[in-house]
Amino acid sequence: MAFTPLHDRVLVRRIEGEEKTKGGLIIPDAAKEKPAEGEVVSTGAGARKDSGELIPMDVKAGDKVLFGKWSGTEVKIDGEDLLIMKESDILGIL
Repeated sequence: MAFTPLHDRVLVRRIEGEEKTKGGLIIPDAAKEKPAEGEVVSTGAGARKDSGELIPMDVKAGDKVLFGKWSGTEVKIDGEDLLIMKESDILGIL
């Protein structure tokens, strides 16, 4: 993939949720919520302080992360649906 986010932005691929509940019921597509879990595809170099010093990113490509329900901007790159979000929108690394 030839896309690299700028500054403190992160490119994330959603990880699809379970098709069944723990009790074995199949969840129809219309009732599923978009998953708030994903895998980091690529990251920018990091944010800059007012002094110009680079703040390194805490996440890296391959990390599995949790993010807010309404976080990010949906984009289609190379035919794949991905999200671009700021690193601060990521809640944690799994």
